[in-house]
Amino acid sequence: MLPRKEILEIRNYQPGKPIEEVQRELGLKDVIKLASNENALGPSPKAVEAIKKYLKNINRYPDGSCFYLKKALAKKLEVKEDRIIIGNGSDELIILALKAFLEPGDEVIVARPTFLIYEIASRIQGAKIKVVPMKDFRYDLKAMKEKISKDTRFVFIANPDNPVGTYVTKDELEEFLQGLPKDLIVFLDEAYFEFVDKEDYPNGLEFLNDKDLIVTRSFSKAYGLAGLRIGYGISRALIIKYMNAVREPFNVNSIAQVAGIAALEDREFIQRTKRLIREGRRFLYTEFEKLDLCYIPSVTNFILFEAGRDARLIAMKLLRRGVIVREMGAWGLENFIRVTIGTEKENRRFIEELKRVIV
Repeated sequence: MLPRKEILEIRNYQPGKPIEEVQRELGLKDVIKLASNENALGPSPKAVEAIKKYLKNINRYPDGSCFYLKKALAKKLEVKEDRIIIGNGSDELIILALKAFLEPGDEVIVARPTFLIYEIASRIQGAKIKVVPMKDFRYDLKAMKEKISKDTRFVFIANPDNPVGTYVTKDELEEFLQGLPKDLIVFLDEAYFEFVDKEDYPNGLEFLNDKDLIVTRSFSKAYGLAGLRIGYGISRALIIKYMNAVREPFNVNSIAQVAGIAALEDREFIQRTKRLIREGRRFLYTEFEKLDLCYIPSVTNFILFEAGRDARLIAMKLLRRGVIVREMGAWGLENFIRVTIGTEKENRRFIEELKRVIV
């Protein structure tokens, strides 16, 4: 028996290797992971405490509506609760949106390089994909807008982008959103929102009122809850209603929900995280320049740099030395590596090992 033809054409997304897998496969004890843009400080301490208190209740099914988490988010974001949907990571929200609104044969516009799930999930739903290359490692919104046709149903914009780390400015986004077709949905992925400290960076929520716009954010990155898989989306109430119609019951576990509520209140942890990232970026930029390696200035907790040689081989050599990074071949960036900003100790070890393997 064969699956649908769309499934046969899909190249599965390959996540970064976990530390335990590398330790097991290579027999290493001291391994650091700088591959998946996780928070180097660990999880929010307030979230950890909330989890500990809740553990005795895990014999019960979770709240299928995520009532209290939506209530906390509504207060923080100053939006109504019926405009919020909670997902098993923001990845699930991509899938829910496509399930709810995409017909087979509809067009989807994506940039390249960008988060691979946009294209993978769209192809699974039977979409026709239009790819618009980035321009100088930034979204070319003018070119993307020119690609829109009567059959275009979705445009995906990651702001900031993963794996590049650059962002779309407020003026650029505002201009793009003007005069779009009525049935077009713009999916604005703000998974790295909390890291950005630029005056011209837009808050997607400011554009929600009169647009078919879905804005998504994540607890995985700045809040350090990647292992719990929890994200959220904000849009018009009617769009959220249709996304909920295709959502599985109990899609977000109870521990993730209580952790998310607590993490939202942990402002000190977010400030510590942002400080770590700022300091780590400065250090890595300086070291890349000493090594004469080109890098893309980033507003996120990762940096994309050009290894200048066979990036796949360099990444493998680093792996054998206990440093997990992400080579970018799957994104069509054959000579590039993406490294997550870690602790000071991790950053220094990465640079020391990098010096050894690129000689």
